[in-house]
Amino acid sequence: MKKFHIITILTTLFLFLNTSCSDFLDKMPDDQLTMEMIFTDKIRTEDWLASVYSSVPSPMWGYFKDQGFNIMADDITIPQEWQQFGWANVYAYTMANWNPNSGWNPNYWVELPKRIRTGLIFLEEVRVIPEAGLTQQYVDQMKNEVRFLIAYYYSLMIELYGAIPFAPGVVYAIDAPASELLTTQTPYDEIVDWIDQELKDVSTKLPAVYTDRNDWGRVTSIMALAVRARTLLFAASPLYNGNPDLSEWQNAEGVNLFDPNHDVQKWARAATAHKELIDAAHGAGYALYKEYNPDGSIDPFMSYYNMSLKSFSAGNREIIFGRPENWDLNGFQAHHLPKGIGGNAGMGVTQELVDAFYMENGVAPITGYNDDGSPIINPASGYIENGFSTEVDRRETAWAGGGPESLAENGLRPVTMDGTYNMYCNREPRFYVSVIFNEAWLGAANRRTEFLQGGGRDTGPTFDAPQNGYNVRKRISLDVFPREGRFTYQPGILYRLAEAYLSYAEALNEAEGPSDEAYHYVNLVRERAGIPNLEPGLDQTKLRAAIQHERRIEFNCEGIRFNDVRRWKLGEKFFNTTLYGMNFNGTRKSDDKDDAQAFYKRTFYKNRYFSKRMYIWPIPQGQMDINPNLRQAPGYGD
Repeated sequence: MKKFHIITILTTLFLFLNTSCSDFLDKMPDDQLTMEMIFTDKIRTEDWLASVYSSVPSPMWGYFKDQGFNIMADDITIPQEWQQFGWANVYAYTMANWNPNSGWNPNYWVELPKRIRTGLIFLEEVRVIPEAGLTQQYVDQMKNEVRFLIAYYYSLMIELYGAIPFAPGVVYAIDAPASELLTTQTPYDEIVDWIDQELKDVSTKLPAVYTDRNDWGRVTSIMALAVRARTLLFAASPLYNGNPDLSEWQNAEGVNLFDPNHDVQKWARAATAHKELIDAAHGAGYALYKEYNPDGSIDPFMSYYNMSLKSFSAGNREIIFGRPENWDLNGFQAHHLPKGIGGNAGMGVTQELVDAFYMENGVAPITGYNDDGSPIINPASGYIENGFSTEVDRRETAWAGGGPESLAENGLRPVTMDGTYNMYCNREPRFYVSVIFNEAWLGAANRRTEFLQGGGRDTGPTFDAPQNGYNVRKRISLDVFPREGRFTYQPGILYRLAEAYLSYAEALNEAEGPSDEAYHYVNLVRERAGIPNLEPGLDQTKLRAAIQHERRIEFNCEGIRFNDVRRWKLGEKFFNTTLYGMNFNGTRKSDDKDDAQAFYKRTFYKNRYFSKRMYIWPIPQGQMDINPNLRQAPGYGD
């Protein structure tokens, strides 16, 4: 293919790798540089590589606002008034206002092929020049990093769009004829097979861990195995494995884009890939992040808390795929926190997520909902919804988020204080690390949270207040205090070892039914969370539900839930529903259902909507207009 000889690189491309790699990434290529000028210079070659990295999503603002997966799922809500501040596209999805003309900031259909092309040009042009520091070993490493990124970008595209035009390795000439450029979609399974093979091969050619801590964030063999395993899990799941709703979707050549028949071997293939990932990760020293109490027992509060905050170099070897730098961490952190300490406050976890967390005994408190929105309480859980606690709940932990140090006794620290609404008492550690509820301890301000109207410092008659009675604590340090400009560094995490464990258990259960191996990996996650093992003797259906529930809790507010619900084809259940919360207008500390001013009562928050076509992202209408050989996803029309 004919190559570009002159290319302009936008100087606004952001950095992906650690700023300590400043020599590697500080500058983008200058405008109007020839290929010869770029690829005979080490810094400019590395700048080009950085531009290939630049479309790796941010798990912070990306999953929160740009990709928007946290908001599009059912973990986090935002007020409708935020639409005017750049949230319109994300909010539209929750209202089922989603079509080929919908805007979506990342626009994978258009933007990722650009990045793939940039990577392909790198593979063609990069060269060995030892005297310039471009040794054969270093060039090979960079080429394999790019191969990973190309396969990763394809995997992101097929997660959302299902079937896409696919011509691996081809760099189209800028003057290529339309017949060459306007290609139709390739069947999904063919793309999955290529990603599987490409990432397996790349995984044999890259280090599992870099010896120089400044290289953290660059592609590793374990990253390659993780994206490969996740891609195969998606391919095995109900959305893309024998989905009757996709059985008649054909490309312009009349070829079916999806196999209409369910294939259980896809689950076996996914299980094998996850086992290979886990074994390789363990062999390279990756492990669930854990902190310990003085007696040697796991401290589940500190373990789950710092799992999101500690960097790889600080001992968090659970991170398999991460971004060292993420833009505007200060704004990201402030958006999670209460108004009274300078947070943006309108974003909150859903009541449904609150209900999902287990009790301290590891039993789910809520099994479903009645038609009026009231919960169906599991009597075996010990859950009580009405009334308030009369004593402090102390547990063995170093976590400081449950109450002041003055309430600690005999090495036990407070988790909840007296007067806490019973809904929030006796819950598992992940609940407290994830959710800010009314009268939860707000250590940055040395006081309890105040969400009651009529004087509460953390609310008010504004959309920048907790609309359904909660703010988000997950992934935010207890030291963050926006009003005083106190923020902390944290890495962005796109894949961690716990996901490999629960995905392996899921694939095993689907491939062969319940097994000791599947139980083992779920229980490793539960052990770190400080709750008992799964109930033994579950059949395949019950174990499936248990794994899905475990994923809901373990990965809450991390951007994973959205694609989980999609691939399970459970959008109608979880994304098309009525949302409840505490009473935003409540002025009294009361749970009296007959009192309009009672704060502590389940109150309608809003309806959210989902239609079946929204499982698959539509091809942007502008692209449909350009390319007559594309066939729109089912439900969106042609």
